[in-house]
Amino acid sequence: MATKRDYYEILGVDKKASADELKSAYRKLAMQYHPDKNKSPDAEEKFKEISESYAVLSDQGKRQQYDQFGHAGIDQRYSQEDIFRGVDFEDLFRDIGMGGRGRGGGSIFDFFSGGGGRREGPSRGSDLLYELAINLEDAAKGKAVELEVPRTENCDVCHGSGAKPGTSPKTCSTCRGSGQVNKTQNTPFGRFMTSSTCGTCRGAGTIIDSPCTTCHGSGKVQRRRKIEVKIPPGVDTGSRLRVSGEGEAGGKGGPPGDLYVEINIKPHNIFTRNENDLIMEATISFTQAALGDEIIVPTLDGKAEMKIPPGTQNGHIFRLKGKGISSLHTSWKGDQLVKIKVSVPTKLTDRQKELLREFAQISGEKTRGKSIFEKVRDHI
Repeated sequence: MATKRDYYEILGVDKKASADELKSAYRKLAMQYHPDKNKSPDAEEKFKEISESYAVLSDQGKRQQYDQFGHAGIDQRYSQEDIFRGVDFEDLFRDIGMGGRGRGGGSIFDFFSGGGGRREGPSRGSDLLYELAINLEDAAKGKAVELEVPRTENCDVCHGSGAKPGTSPKTCSTCRGSGQVNKTQNTPFGRFMTSSTCGTCRGAGTIIDSPCTTCHGSGKVQRRRKIEVKIPPGVDTGSRLRVSGEGEAGGKGGPPGDLYVEINIKPHNIFTRNENDLIMEATISFTQAALGDEIIVPTLDGKAEMKIPPGTQNGHIFRLKGKGISSLHTSWKGDQLVKIKVSVPTKLTDRQKELLREFAQISGEKTRGKSIFEKVRDHI
């Protein structure tokens, strides 16, 4: 698959370009490559390319995602319809003498998705995003959770038609079912057809004389649906789980959208995570570090024994194999890293000082008035 070009490069602007500079660059290129004006075989693809670039970069949120993650931040987060939602192409093209429509009078999004000017067929429902916060243990081991998701569903009474049971919608006589009213306009660049939403049916293409009393003719109702989602072991903050068919209801019998569950891992009071490894800190005494010992450390699977060899230094890191987090896509498991912190007492009795001075003398240490313990403490 060909690599997508950089949006800034496509528009010919700097990455620090202002909103006005983006708009000016887009309008210039739109006049050059609009398929109703440019008959080159590649004009349509170039027009789609520059329009997508402008749609992303003119939206502050999408632009921030693109600047941080590139095309992956857009393609994995937004559908084609989401990309173009909110951009007033009508206004942009009207200012340069062209309507914001594709060939055949369709909307700008119909043009990009390859459709014509009619919207009377089934349409897929919108995707939903649910942000879910879980603890580290659930991320490591996986868990089934029940979410309560607010969404639009087809009305059970009229089955999405919007008409009262026993009746049916009628085709709009004004637009003849297209939902659009076309208008031909002569401009210096040629003759263009523009379209506007039909005022009689408000773009629906049909008229409902007897609306359903449950949904009031919309064919849709708002509900909170309980959905079980299985969280696999190994997810991390930013992971997205796709639940097919659990998004918004489609239009006119179209399929529903999908539900995306975005994971956020809560901070843990003991562990920090580095990919599949877990990192923690264990505090031991000066004598344990010098003489060695066995200590008990917590893991996500319970408590584990760990040997401290004699002469362990402050900051030394021990590795517990396989005590980390499972990989999301393989059976491999990370490790647990235990960083040692040697605790130095702040108060010593006279006897303790005497013993440490004796230790220093036996070891040939010259403490210059300080106990060997104090000397060690100064260097830790």
